[in-house]
Amino acid sequence: MKKKYLILLSIILLAAFLRFYGLGQNPPSLTWDEVAWGYNAYSLGIDGRDEHGRFLPLDYLESFGDFKPPVYAYLDIIPIKIFGLNEFAVRFPSAFFGTLTVVATYFLVKRIFKRHEEPFNMIALLSMFILAISPWHINLSRAAFEANVSTFFIVTGVWLFLKSVQDRMWFLPLSVICFVLSIYTFNTGRIVSPILLIVLSLIFLKHLFRHKKQVVVSILIGIFLILPVVRFLFSPLASLRFEEVNIFTDIRPILMTNQEIENNQNALWSRIIHNRRFAYTAEYMSHYFDHFKPGFLFINGDGNPKFSTQEIGSMYLWDLPFFMLGILFLFRHRIGYWWIVPLWMLIGISPAATARETPHALRIESALPTFQIFTAYGFFVFLNKISNIKNQISRIQIKYLIFALSILFLFFNFIYYLRGYYAHYPYVYSGEWQFGYKEAIGYIKDHRYKYDNVYITEALGRPYIYALFYLQYDPGRFREQAIIEREALGFVHVKGFDQFRFANNIRDLPKQNKDILYIDTEANVPRDAMILKTFYLLNGKPSLVAFTK
Repeated sequence: MKKKYLILLSIILLAAFLRFYGLGQNPPSLTWDEVAWGYNAYSLGIDGRDEHGRFLPLDYLESFGDFKPPVYAYLDIIPIKIFGLNEFAVRFPSAFFGTLTVVATYFLVKRIFKRHEEPFNMIALLSMFILAISPWHINLSRAAFEANVSTFFIVTGVWLFLKSVQDRMWFLPLSVICFVLSIYTFNTGRIVSPILLIVLSLIFLKHLFRHKKQVVVSILIGIFLILPVVRFLFSPLASLRFEEVNIFTDIRPILMTNQEIENNQNALWSRIIHNRRFAYTAEYMSHYFDHFKPGFLFINGDGNPKFSTQEIGSMYLWDLPFFMLGILFLFRHRIGYWWIVPLWMLIGISPAATARETPHALRIESALPTFQIFTAYGFFVFLNKISNIKNQISRIQIKYLIFALSILFLFFNFIYYLRGYYAHYPYVYSGEWQFGYKEAIGYIKDHRYKYDNVYITEALGRPYIYALFYLQYDPGRFREQAIIEREALGFVHVKGFDQFRFANNIRDLPKQNKDILYIDTEANVPRDAMILKTFYLLNGKPSLVAFTK
């Protein structure tokens, strides 16, 4: 027992170290979404209002017109109060809840295999260990990704649901609270959590009917908690992001099917076969199975460098044989509530398949830790198989040799990932993290009062939020001064505040015979400009230039 708890504590400490070490320095800069979380938390911590002045918003944060679920900003208030408005504080909730997800995975897996306590507890330890060192989960835990926090609430929600049906039904309201919190945390959670909760409820329907009191209390709590966001969820604003990225607004399948029908002289059979609904279904299935491509899972990972180092897959190459073994033998053995794992995986991926950009590690994070549970179960089966080997080679048992080789291969996979993440990744991909804005704002902070206006390019993203963040600009003053443009579709553009002005092409902004400091990309610096300072990416390439003219 002591040995088990020592292993458990060691894995937790390892998970925390991998998620917190150098958190403020790597990734090398904050993206505009991360900065928005930080500044909104800073603003909420001062007067209870978000950057645009909404008091204690529960339905959304308007930031950039993305209409983000607000929980991450609230979770960030205390870290920012303690550590200040900086990179470490902004990312603290993601790293913290990422670590807690590793812990919750242990208790979840124990519940899944509850009827087989020993030696199946080993699967729980293996699952949490594989998640603790997972490049997929580490990458997403080290940036302010609200999906990472939502995953914790989903994992905890499933664990508490199983605990309620196995032990005490009064854990059911806590499970419902966790699922609702995931809805308030990430857009994908708004789909995955209700479906997962409904499916679990239907499967355990007979058991729930025997405990009507707890079920009624849980339903009432769920309804009460979800009410503040219901109106927004059914508004056009809630679907704005979905409309922008989903495959169903892509007219290419319609054009393709119409062309096929025309090629067949508008025949009835052709109109049936080439129906656009079939085309969109095929498109959806194609995007769904993109998330099982070996390149995404085991070779290069997500094509977006924010979610992958590009040198290693979302999972280790070591995971591949055990992942396949886990799928095969879990279906064959059918131990405990084994069906939760594949069902959860299928549900967790389904919302992401509607997007044009697939595979997408962030949008399917709600499917974690099912990939790791499959892998852990496969490794568990592998250990059982080799333990039955009786032969010896030069007095060294084959089972120990095979085990040692597999652990050595995992170790090399792990070290290769860490080397790439800390020694290579920040220098190659600092530009993907809007590196340069922090340094430019630091320069502006020291020299801004020499100029009447400061013009900053939007070429790297959303400069206004970086100015607010790194200047720790008073939220009340910003709301009074902000020059805001709101598009009919809901997108929000801050064009200026105080002495700052922002535009894609800052050379077109009116000068009005004033002294102006320009911050722009190197390609847009006029030939006659007086260059004051150049800000470089970590790989030595110019990011931004400060100049006058």
